[in-house]
Amino acid sequence: MADLSIEFCGIKSVNPFWLASAPPTDKAYNVVRAFEAGWGGVVWKTLGEDPAAVNVSSRYSAHYGKNREVLGFNNIELITDRSLAINLEEITQVKKDWPDRVIIVSLMLPCEEQLWADILPLVEATGADGIELNFGCPHGMPERGMGAAVGQVPEYVEMVTRWCKTHSKLPVIVKLTPNITDVRAPARAAKAGGADAVSLINTINSITHLDLDQMVAFPIVGGASTHGGYCGSAVKPIALNMVAEIARDPQTKDLPISGIGGIGNWRDAAEFMALGSGCVQVCTAAMLHGFRIVEEMKDGLSRWMDEKGYQSVSEFVGKAVPNTTDWKYLNMNYQVIAQINQDDCIKCGRCYVACEDTSHQSIAQLIDAATGTRTYEVIKEECVGCNLCEITCPVQGCITMVPQDTGKPYMNWTQDPRNPRAEKVTETA
Repeated sequence: MADLSIEFCGIKSVNPFWLASAPPTDKAYNVVRAFEAGWGGVVWKTLGEDPAAVNVSSRYSAHYGKNREVLGFNNIELITDRSLAINLEEITQVKKDWPDRVIIVSLMLPCEEQLWADILPLVEATGADGIELNFGCPHGMPERGMGAAVGQVPEYVEMVTRWCKTHSKLPVIVKLTPNITDVRAPARAAKAGGADAVSLINTINSITHLDLDQMVAFPIVGGASTHGGYCGSAVKPIALNMVAEIARDPQTKDLPISGIGGIGNWRDAAEFMALGSGCVQVCTAAMLHGFRIVEEMKDGLSRWMDEKGYQSVSEFVGKAVPNTTDWKYLNMNYQVIAQINQDDCIKCGRCYVACEDTSHQSIAQLIDAATGTRTYEVIKEECVGCNLCEITCPVQGCITMVPQDTGKPYMNWTQDPRNPRAEKVTETA
């Protein structure tokens, strides 16, 4: 049976599933319930200086799909609103009671070295396994010069990281903001400052929807609102890309990554790990479905690993990174063509409408004059293999993209004679 235990930047964990720093990890009661449910670790909700932050009411909103499925979750809650002393006391006791579970303490303070130097020994005394520097919170705290206000400036990231490495012996994980043009810059800065790992992504600036009667966005606080942090399944594609960018960057490729962003099941977790995450952090899915979702995550990942022959998580961490490249290195001579399985086709015509109206007019609608029966066939000469028909088809597996033998060798854009600068480019894959 697959071994789900991991070691992440020197920290041993019974499994790779951790709860992210957020409301689910705000107090001992929640954390103990999480450990009882089977989570391998938690990142305790962000601690700061006293007096504690003060939150508003209300705090959450959502972006819904059909049947009120929550696609994205928005929050304007700040860091812990409980005193530093109470948090430290609870962390100490929980770690004592659960020595085999990981407790990482998230921290956020102004950019003053002495403040960090003062709090770090207090955190170490709790027995915590590491610290996570919250450089990603996009609301409230940046207005005070913290959170994303630090994470968006690589020089600040490097500076504060170095302070923490100077004043603490604990592993330092730097949590990165996605509200930035190129996530590699702060990741490189974190590494330069001595970070043991990075975690990403934090939440994305967002407004989910409005009350058009009151003309105010949600969540509503006394007739007004503000942008908040967006998370949940909708941010997963963004998170995967940013994780991959750091994992394949020559300057940060060896930096351990804790993946965060829209992870709701074992497959999501496996995808993050395949792109370089040594462990994953979950928040929104737990808030929507409760802590016991970790049972399915552990069971599903274990079964998949057994099926694939992986005995440990480390065997597939980063395995998809070599297959992730820049667009210019993709094979220009590779070709696929759509194929419709007529036995599975329900004749809805969605593929035809999508292709005819918005794509390459490569699907023919054939109507039997006698019966009026419709049939849809791919016009191979016109198909560019864009995948739109496969995506719009409501029957999984009915439309497949079939590779074609072009008889042409690999050729990327830097080599393509159609590239006006091809002769000047000397890069190779």
